[in-house]
Amino acid sequence: MSSLEASAEDGLPTLGHFIGGKEVSGGTRKAEVFNPATGEVSRMVSLADAATLDSAVQAAQDAYPAWRQTPPQKRAQILFRFKQLLEQHAEEICTLITLEHGKVIDDAHGELSRGIEVVEYACGISELLKGEFSKNAGPDIDSWSEFQPLGIVAGITPFNFPAMVPMWMFPLAIACGNTFILKPSERDPSASIRIARLLSEAGLPDGVFNVVNGDADTVQLILDEKRIQAVSFVGSTPIAESIYQRGTAAGKRVQALGGAKNHAVIMPDADVDNAVSALMGAAYGSCGERCMAISVAVCVGDEVADAVVARLEERIGRMKVGPGINANNDMGPLVTRAALQRVLHYLEEGQQQGAELVVDGRDLNVEGFEQGFFLGPCLFDQVTRGMSIYQDEIFGPVLCVMRVDSLQQAMELINEHEYGNGTCLFTRDGESARFFTDNIQVGMVGINVALPVPVASQSFGGWKRSLFGDLYVYGPDAIRFYTRRKTMTQRWPASKISEKTHYAFPSS
Repeated sequence: MSSLEASAEDGLPTLGHFIGGKEVSGGTRKAEVFNPATGEVSRMVSLADAATLDSAVQAAQDAYPAWRQTPPQKRAQILFRFKQLLEQHAEEICTLITLEHGKVIDDAHGELSRGIEVVEYACGISELLKGEFSKNAGPDIDSWSEFQPLGIVAGITPFNFPAMVPMWMFPLAIACGNTFILKPSERDPSASIRIARLLSEAGLPDGVFNVVNGDADTVQLILDEKRIQAVSFVGSTPIAESIYQRGTAAGKRVQALGGAKNHAVIMPDADVDNAVSALMGAAYGSCGERCMAISVAVCVGDEVADAVVARLEERIGRMKVGPGINANNDMGPLVTRAALQRVLHYLEEGQQQGAELVVDGRDLNVEGFEQGFFLGPCLFDQVTRGMSIYQDEIFGPVLCVMRVDSLQQAMELINEHEYGNGTCLFTRDGESARFFTDNIQVGMVGINVALPVPVASQSFGGWKRSLFGDLYVYGPDAIRFYTRRKTMTQRWPASKISEKTHYAFPSS
């Protein structure tokens, strides 16, 4: 009986872990997994204890020597088969995502597609791992470098992209010759187990990829495990900072991506209709539960602000909100009741602090799904920088409109904020666009592009307190993160030549 089918004491199916090529149980603690649209518990998930993690680490350690020596081209062939299987089973995976996360099924397909792009990039690992060679770097001396895997590496991923964010990490990690342990969010864990089975079906050796389900206690076990060489994390800033500090103190290589407060600046010369269309998707897609979601629209001039607010209000009124499994809906529920309550708290604070709530999503009623974690799209106007709805990452369907007099003032807002993940500028003016991209203190910038998420051959990451560590995820930075450079220098002196001893430091 697979762990997906195993019965819990309360009759609900219990999801276990994927270790050493098979699904296993492990850990006495369990957590509830909800269907956000109905508010009902759909299954239980086992939470890994120390023994469970130890078995995963041992499986990864046992698999590492042979996998490290597997030619990169053969690793790529497995990833090619994996990519095909992901495409064949896309509907199944996306349904799992929607039923546990809540996002609309089309959004789940978009998420999976972006993850598959990273798998495609990893299929070029033979080219990506090429080192450097210098012949005759000195007299009869050749020097070259190569990139060797680290060993066992781990990924700790958030609930909002249960397929894509893990695929930001493990395809390139295993392509580089590492073995991998994934700790997905306990809120929507099923997609990770299904993906693990597809990797095995693609021919990945047992133990190269393992999934341990768990919570914060499991994360601490991962950070303290000496055999794990590196940790990748995506989540909130306080947790990212904590993981970075604890992981690096334990001698691990760590990249920890944190929170965001992404601004869209709308200039007087912008195409307002197109800007509003982009804002609608960027603010309310996936119920605002994206680290690249636009949560602040900075309008340059009251005339622009009035036009943007009016158009947003009209477009919000046409949105369809309901269960994500229905592709006709534009927005689904929040992931948990706790997430819903958190956003409701911010709505109350925003009003108390003087912002104008133009659209109040609390009035929403989804017939037949009254117990679901639904909140309609919300729109604030007259937001100022001292308000908590501006300072904090709300992670919900809430868009704040701010009013400034100039591009310079808009940029000061963005540059002074503690987060620096993503931003965008809507304009027709090339000079403004060039100045903005050159001087804004943010890691990912769009011009007339609301969600400037880099393609797989680039790398994803923010500035300031949106990233802890030196390297971004996926793209070229991932190759450097999951490998160590080793440089060799060799000399084969001509035979029968007697050489003197040199005490000076060698030079060419």
